[in-house]
Amino acid sequence: MKTLYTFGLIIILAIMANKTSGQEEKRYNFLNEFETYVIENKGTERAWTGKYTNLKDDGTYICKKCGQALFRSDDKFDSHCGWPSFDDEVPGAVKRIPDADGIRTEIVCSNCGAHLGHVFEGEGFTSKNLRHCVNSVSVDFIADDLENGRYETALLAGGCFWGVEYYLQQLEGVESVVSGYTGGHVKNPSYQEVCTGSTGHAEAVKVVYDPDKVSYEDIVRTFLEIHDPTQVNRQGPDIGKQYRSAIFYMNEYQRDIAGKLLDILRDKGYDIATELTRASEFYEAEKYHQDYYFAKGTTPYCHGYVKRF
Repeated sequence: MKTLYTFGLIIILAIMANKTSGQEEKRYNFLNEFETYVIENKGTERAWTGKYTNLKDDGTYICKKCGQALFRSDDKFDSHCGWPSFDDEVPGAVKRIPDADGIRTEIVCSNCGAHLGHVFEGEGFTSKNLRHCVNSVSVDFIADDLENGRYETALLAGGCFWGVEYYLQQLEGVESVVSGYTGGHVKNPSYQEVCTGSTGHAEAVKVVYDPDKVSYEDIVRTFLEIHDPTQVNRQGPDIGKQYRSAIFYMNEYQRDIAGKLLDILRDKGYDIATELTRASEFYEAEKYHQDYYFAKGTTPYCHGYVKRF
């Protein structure tokens, strides 16, 4: 009995510690085993294995854990070391800490403390004489350079992605909306494959937004008012699991906010069909699906605004 009591007490204390760890911690992304090894346990990915080592596209590198903008593509250079290298940072985005080895200087995200890599001076690679050596797994990349600030991402599915894209693009603070596929088991699916309903994927949109201008709650609230969240595996005339209503959360903060909004609608009597699911890999749809209604000059046939909150 004493053993059971002690075990129970440990569990209770752990729960209490988690609840009092601060709201900002809830913004952290869920990390897989290797990401945890590098980002939280200060590990290192093997040289030349990172997906961003040789990337030359224009854009912004953001923290995998919290979404803060860290580095610009303009400051990236080839150091031939096997890891992405930058000779500058977004002002105030990176914090320096003496490494445990007593020799190197560790760099972490100034917002959430995620381990990024190390910084080196005096190597002469560029005129700035500075090299931020970064693990690819510690960052995400957003194409096209964005203004200074912390950018976050939302993944949402509500029927045909054309209509969802059309309405969410018009929200102030939304930087981009990309149509694509997520939630299934087939890698790099085509539109024709997704239309069969056999891939498990939903037509979805990836929303990149500035949380200082628009909140995640505002985005999800709008999403739940521009499609019918009570329809199961369909949206208007579009029928099939690929047209299901779903919110793919990236962290506990997003899960809690989305869950709260869905509960509000349930309390109002809505029979909610919207799935609340942990985000998985997102595959960008073919080019002709992007900005569909703006390019065509028409408005959505299966989406419209209905006030629900």
